[in-house]
This record gives sequence, C-alpha cells and structure tokens, in this order.
Amino acid sequence: MTEADFQLGPDLSGKRIVVAMSGGVDSSVVAALAARTGAETIGITLQLYDHGEAVGRAGSCCAGRDIRDARAVCDRLGIAHYVHDHESAFRESVIDQFADEYVAGRTPIPCVRCNMGPKFTDLFGLARDLGADCLATGHYVRRVEGPAGAELHRAADPARDQSYFLFATTQDQLDFLRFPLGGLPKPRVRELAAELGLGVAAKPDSQDICFVPDGDYASLVKKLRPEAEAGGDIVDLAGRKLGEHRGLIHFTIGQRRGLEIGGSPEPLYVVRLDPAQCRVVVGPRHALAVSSARLSDINRLGPTDGPLTAKVRSLARPVPARLEGDRIVFETPEYGVSPGQAAVLYAGDRVLGGGWIEETEAAESALAA
Repeated sequence: MTEADFQLGPDLSGKRIVVAMSGGVDSSVVAALAARTGAETIGITLQLYDHGEAVGRAGSCCAGRDIRDARAVCDRLGIAHYVHDHESAFRESVIDQFADEYVAGRTPIPCVRCNMGPKFTDLFGLARDLGADCLATGHYVRRVEGPAGAELHRAADPARDQSYFLFATTQDQLDFLRFPLGGLPKPRVRELAAELGLGVAAKPDSQDICFVPDGDYASLVKKLRPEAEAGGDIVDLAGRKLGEHRGLIHFTIGQRRGLEIGGSPEPLYVVRLDPAQCRVVVGPRHALAVSSARLSDINRLGPTDGPLTAKVRSLARPVPARLEGDRIVFETPEYGVSPGQAAVLYAGDRVLGGGWIEETEAAESALAA
C-alpha cells in the first residue's frame, strides 16, 4: 500500500513508530502495518474510562476488554505494548465538560475534546518521550504533503471520514501524526486484519460515545449533575406554554421527536434551549434558519480568507460559507446549527480548521416566523 512507509522515507531501519491502540480493528491494522515496515513499533493504550466490564458491553474504545485485545495484538506482532492510566484527566477534560455542556443547554462533541486532550496531547508527550519519529492512529483521514507542509484531508472513503472530529488538530501535531488508513475503505481494512492473522478482524465497531453505556447519555448526565433533571415548560416563539419537559438534557436544536405536544397545524422543532428559565422553545422548521454563527477557539490549518465550505454537524453536508473574523457566514440559511457543536471548514477535501459554535444569528426567514 502507498502509505505503508508512514511517510518516514524509504528506509525505516532505525525509525521508531508509536501507534495509538484502542483494541479495535483499525488501530490493530495500523500497528501491524507499522511493524511490517521494519521500524521499531510500540503500541500505547490509554486507560480512559472502563465501563465495559460493568455493563458487559463490547465495542467500547475504553473498556477493559479492549485493552486486553490491544495487548493480544501486540503480543502476536512481537511489539511492545504499554497502558497508561488517564482516567482522572479524561474525566476532568471530557466527561465533566460533556455533562456541563448539556446542563448549559448546549450539544457537546466529546470525541473532539478527547482528541484535543488525552488522545493527542497526552499521547504526543508519551510518544516524544519514547523518542518516536511519528505517532500513528487508525483515524480515517489523510495526511497530504502540500507546498507549505502537511495538510489534513478527508478520507478517501466518505462513509468513514472522521475529519470533522479532527478539526482542532494543530499544525505541530499534524507534522508528527500519520494516518495509514485514510486511503482505504473499511472492508479492505478488515481483509488486511484477517490476512495478518489479527484476532480482532471481525470485532464490531464501536457505535456510541465510549463512556456512555448503550447511548443513554441522559442517565450519565443526571448521575453527574442531578440538577439536570429539573423540568420546565415547552413554549412557542411567542412564549406561550405548549407543554412540559423532563429536563433540557433530552433535547437538541432541530429535534422534532419526543416533544409530546399536540394541536399545532404544522410540525414543531426545538429552535433553542433556554437554561436560565429551563425552557424549550419550539417553532416551525423555517424558524431554525441561521444566517451566521459566532465561533470560539478557531484553529487554522490553511488559508480561510477565500471561498470555503462548512460542516456544522458530523453528518451534515458541507455548505458554501465564508469566515469573517470569528463568524461563519452561510451563503444560504443553514438549519440545525447548535451551540456546543463545531463548524469545520474545508476547501475541497482539505480541512482548513474550524471552531466551536457559541451563538447563532437567525436568518430573515426565521425572524419572520
């Protein structure tokens, strides 16, 4: 494969590759490919949040079973494997922040926070302490050498692309990172795992946030922040009460299901969340239209002063936009833009960076609702 040399030159003898290993098929294949190059390969697994044994659930990237799987792969490959306990730091930087965001009426993206903190920042330090020439991961994105240095690009397989979750990667990190799977479809990765004799070849992919059992994030938030159970009113755009809710944590911007209110001649959606008054504000779909959004902590991986596209949710399609200072301005009104999510900027397949959505500005069509 074209990326098997990990972009470290034709001769990898004397090179050292550290691989971030979750115990899943993707990172296991990366470790096998790294070992096959002849470079010294070391696998590192971060012990982040072990709920796997407690709930009997496989497929969680932080569960104890996954650590055992990563170790078994390393044993088969004949490479070193280290486990580092980062549970305390993970709780503070990811889990607590996740709960606080929901209580504040925002919609968090813990996978980005994890990449920004424990996965990249902490792993970087560990890899550099080990004298590594690069840190390789199983993310489905591509690292491309451009005229001005390393660039971050979408994965070749759009169904697996994870570039949205890596927008906060810094240039220094990108220079050190390698993504050997970025040019491959997932079925081929599983084939490679089988060909290489890895026991995780048929292991299911993780489907949920790793620290949220069975996707029930509301129960976790209520456990960490009991005040999140406070109920309140569901009101229309004019403030008229239409019903009651069981807590803001059960709602996100653009949500239609679960409102349990009737009598409206048209479908109603969550337009905004008001934590100060514990209210869920609903309205017709055109009330969701947003013309721009203010961003914070903007990370730039390329020039953002020209035409670009932006994704405001991981599964959203990129839409034409432009960046004006700290505001992303959409060419046409965008829907379902939620504070707490990220606006990720692209030029074609290249990731230019992005920022956190702090507040939105309603489009004229929404103001006329």
